[in-house]
Parts: sequence; structure tokens; C-alpha cells
Amino acid sequence: MYIDVHDLNVDLHDVHEDRNTFHRFDKFNAKYNPVGASQLREVFLKTDNYMDGEYFATIIKEVIAELAESKYTYVEPRLSIYCKRAEEWSRLASWAIRHEVHSPHVRWLVQVPRLYDIYRNKRLLKNFQEFLNNLFDPLFQVSINPSTNIELHKFLTHVIGFDSVDDESKPENPYPNEIMKRPDEWRDEKNPPYAYYLYYMYANMTVLNQIRKEQGLNTFVLRPHCGEAGPSAHLSAGFLLAQNVSHGLMLRKFPVLQYLYYLAQIYIAMSPLSNNSLFLRYHRNPLPDFFARGLCVALSTDDPLQFHYTREPLMEEYSIAAQAWKLSSCDMCELARNSVLMSGFPHEMKQRWLGAQYVVAGPAGNDIARTNVPDVRVAYRHETLLHEMRNLFGVSAHLHLILH
Repeated sequence: MYIDVHDLNVDLHDVHEDRNTFHRFDKFNAKYNPVGASQLREVFLKTDNYMDGEYFATIIKEVIAELAESKYTYVEPRLSIYCKRAEEWSRLASWAIRHEVHSPHVRWLVQVPRLYDIYRNKRLLKNFQEFLNNLFDPLFQVSINPSTNIELHKFLTHVIGFDSVDDESKPENPYPNEIMKRPDEWRDEKNPPYAYYLYYMYANMTVLNQIRKEQGLNTFVLRPHCGEAGPSAHLSAGFLLAQNVSHGLMLRKFPVLQYLYYLAQIYIAMSPLSNNSLFLRYHRNPLPDFFARGLCVALSTDDPLQFHYTREPLMEEYSIAAQAWKLSSCDMCELARNSVLMSGFPHEMKQRWLGAQYVVAGPAGNDIARTNVPDVRVAYRHETLLHEMRNLFGVSAHLHLILH
């Protein structure tokens, strides 16, 4: 690359967001290439390369050491499975076990980029069913018989779920025909719609979770990037299929869907600083409106190496939100409580953080000594939701009588 180590600086690396990334997902993706060179991404940010992901593991272990030192920060980072070939899972698990990238402070989410069209154009896949097989077949095999791949079995105990990622603003047909092709018949070189990806991930995960539950193993959740951009159909699919979603910005344009997310209390992890650089200016972010209306929102980071400037990116999110939106200490603690509730950390850890009865709705499940959220705030949220439910069921019962 003809670059001397003494020439390297932050500007030359060019991996931090700038004004050019706004509404330009292609330029945002290019920021993953230090010095504009994809080779450096392969060397430093991949688990499967000629060095067996040694540098990437070293970086992660440094982060884990910092988390252990800070005590109170817990993270759910993403690792990618691209579904180009079936052995990806074995390679990823082997890397994780060999380098011991596990910690009480870390639970992994596996992100699946929606890149079938690229692999199909390169003739790496024949149809969409191969994409799904590469993602789920190894998981079914190891769940039924863990001895077939001990490393993968161990790695999956630290995995909490799946994420579906890509640029949601890509043009697509959000309302596919009623006669939709099955995955083994989808041989097109164009990408299936967002909802198609999500449905088949959900369907396979449902069966997989049932098998793992019967075996006494941990199960997985579907937690996709949803509603950062794109049509309302993405949010509809997320509402029907996901346990919780990331971003959810487009809910601000669809009040009915927003109301459904409120009634179902679907958690939404929002990242205003990331959105500010990609899709929506900070002062227009709907987080304070969602929060005031009672939606289950939490603050999270997204690509902190690109969008944040300090060694504590989550603290940046909280401090800027508090200043920009005049959040009280009660608001901040409720957002933090929401983030714990929606996380994939074990039940026992949540009991330690939130109280033994945290699963109980309303103030009965709130331990103010641990959450620092007043009972009156929790009671208000709970009673308001119950009031909405009563209104709905009362109206439906009234209509039922009229129809009869």
C-alpha cells in the first residue's frame, strides 16, 4: 500500500463519519475500509482470514478488559454470518473458542446481511433456500446432537439471537404478490423483500428454539434492524415477527403502527447519534416523543467506532440526550431499566440489577433501590397501558353487540 507507519493519522484512516455519509449508505459502508483499503478490513476486522482472525480477537479482548474494569457496562456486539457457505458457523465458533472472546459482560448477536442478490450474481448460491440452509442447517445439527460440533455448541451458549441488517432504503416491492415463490424456487438475481427475509428467519428460528428448549439449551430471539428507513411494511413485519427491534425511526410517520408497538410493548433500541449521521438530524429524532407516549424505548450505541468520540460511547448517548431533550434523572433511569429488560442477559443477572420480582408488571415488580425509578412512574406507565387496553376491549365488545 506504500504507506509508512509514521504517516498514519486519524484523517488518513478515514473511518469516522462525516457530513458525506448522510443519506449515503454506500459512503457509510466505505468507512469500514481503513485508509480506503479493503485489505485492512480483512486483516483487522474479520474472524476468517489468513491469520485466523487474530488481530480482531485481540481488539475484542481489549474491549472486554475495559468492560471488566468499568464494571457497569454490558454489551451485545454483532458477529456476521454471510450464508455464502455452510462451514461459516464452524469457522466462527472455532475462532471464538480458540481466542476465548467470552465474558460475563458480553452476549453475542449474529447479524445476517441481506446480500443474497450479490452472492447469486457471483454464482455462489443457486437459490434462496441455499442461503437459509447455510444459516440454519449447522444449528439444527448441533442442537439435535451437540457432539457433532463441540466448539459450535459451546459458542452458541454465548449467542442470544439474530439480527437482519442492510440498507433499508434500497428500493424493493414491499407488498409482494400473494403467490410468492418458495425459497427453493427463488432463483432470481434480485433480492427478496425485507419481510421475506424476516419471515423465513423467524420460521426457522421457531423450530430451532423448540428443539433447543426440549434439549435444555438456550434459545434465540429475532432482533432486526427495522424502521431505520424504508417503507412501513418493514415495521409491520417487525411487529409480527420480532421480539424487539433496533431504530424504529419510521414509526414517527405511521401513528397506527406506533400505537400497535405501544400496545404490544415491543422494545425499541434507538441510536440517535448514529441516525444523526445517516438518516435523521438529532433534533428531529422521535425518541423523546416515543418515550413520553409510553413506548418501550432504550438508548443504545450503533457502530461506536464511527459515530462516537470517547472511550465510553454509551455515556455519550445518555449525556447528549439528557442535554438536548432535558431528560430528568427519572427519565434516564427508566431508559436504563428498559435497556436491561430488553437485553439478552440471563434471568439471574437481571434479578441482580432490577430486583427479584422484575418480571411482575407495575410497581410490584419495581425495586427502587436497584432501578432508581420511582414506583409512581412505573405505576403510571402500567395503569395507562391497562386503561388503553380496557378502552379497546370495551369498544370491541360494544361493536360486537351492535353487530348482533
